[in-house]
Amino acid sequence: MTDPLDAVTALTRDLVRIDSRSFLSNLAIAEAVEAALPGFAIERLDYADAAGVAKRVLVARRGSGTGGLALSGHMDTVPDTGWTDDPWSARLQNGVLHGLGSTDMKGPLAACIVAARALPQSVPVLLLVTTDEETTKLGASQIAARSVLVRESKPAAILVAEPTGMRPVRGHRSHIHFIATATGVQAHSSGGRGRNANWQLVEFLVEMKALFRRLREDPSLQDADYDPPFSDFNPVIDNYGTAINVTVPRATVRIKYRYTAKMNTAPVVEAVCAAAERAGLALTMERDGFPPELPLDHPLIQRCAALTGEAPRTAPYGTDAAELGAIAPCVVLGPGDIAEAHTPTEKVQVAALAAAVPVFMRLAEQLAAAG
Repeated sequence: MTDPLDAVTALTRDLVRIDSRSFLSNLAIAEAVEAALPGFAIERLDYADAAGVAKRVLVARRGSGTGGLALSGHMDTVPDTGWTDDPWSARLQNGVLHGLGSTDMKGPLAACIVAARALPQSVPVLLLVTTDEETTKLGASQIAARSVLVRESKPAAILVAEPTGMRPVRGHRSHIHFIATATGVQAHSSGGRGRNANWQLVEFLVEMKALFRRLREDPSLQDADYDPPFSDFNPVIDNYGTAINVTVPRATVRIKYRYTAKMNTAPVVEAVCAAAERAGLALTMERDGFPPELPLDHPLIQRCAALTGEAPRTAPYGTDAAELGAIAPCVVLGPGDIAEAHTPTEKVQVAALAAAVPVFMRLAEQLAAAG
C-alpha cells in the first residue's frame, strides 16, 4: 500500500473547507464525499430535518458478497462558537491541520474513505456517511431504516470512526432530551399586569437541581463501568431574547440526560415528568437510540484490541452507534483526541489520520477472511 498521508491530508482539507454545521444543508459536502468514491456503488438517502433543511446521507459499497466491515463517519459539525480564526481555513502547520470538524470528524471520515479505496476489490466494504450526528442522529437512523445497500450487504460489523485516540470503545451512553416550557403573559414589567414565565420555570428547576444531586450521589442510578459513573444532566435555559423590562412570555429549559445500557431510566423519567406536572409546564421528550455496548470478550472488540494494542474501554459521550447498532455490532475507534472536539481551536495531527488507514484496512481484511 502507498503512503496514505498525502491522500488523507488532501481529503481532510477539502472536507474542512466546506461549512457543514448541523443547521445548514449538507448537500455540498455530500457531493464532495461522493466525488471521492469513484468505483463505488452509491446510495443517496435524502430527507428534510425538523426545520425543513435538505439533508443527504450516503451509503457506498465496493466488493461483492455479504458480511464484512462497514466504516462510518459523519459530515456535520457543531457551530463555530468561540472561533477567532477562520473555522474553515483547513490551515496546515507543522503536520497539524486546523479547522472546525478536523477532529470531529472530517479527518477520521477521510481516513475511512482512503482505507476503503485502498482495499483490494475482493474485500467487501461499506461506507455509512451520516449527518445530524451532532444534533439528532437522524442521518444514522435514516440509513438504518431505509438503506437498500445495507440490507443487501448485511455487514458483520460497523466501525464508527469518532476520535478515540485509536483506543477501542466498546460502549457509550445515549441520551434523553427533556424540553420543559413555561408560558407567561407579556407586558411592561413595571405595570404589574404581566406574568413572568421564569417564576413557573424556577419551581421546576429547584426539583431538577435535587435530581442532579441524586444522580451524583445515588449508586443505583450510576454505572461503575463508565468514567464518570454518574450521568450528565445538563440544563440550558432560553427566554427567546426577552428584554429586561418585559415580563417573559415563554421560558424553556432543555435538559440532556445521558444513560448507559445497564441503567434504569424509569426513576429519572418519572421524576422529571412529575416535577413538570407540579409546575404546570408543557414537557416533551426526545430519545436517542439505545446505548450500544459490547462485552469485553466480543470478537469485534478483541480484534480491535489486538490490532491497536489498546485495552477496550467505555465512553461517556454518544455517537451514531446508538442508531447503527440496529444494523450490526459497533465499535467506536478512530484517530484524534476527543478533547479537541467542540473547541474553538480544533485541530488534528495528519500523521495520526494516516496511521489509522492500515488499521481500518486490516480489520476489513480480517472480517472478510473470517466470512
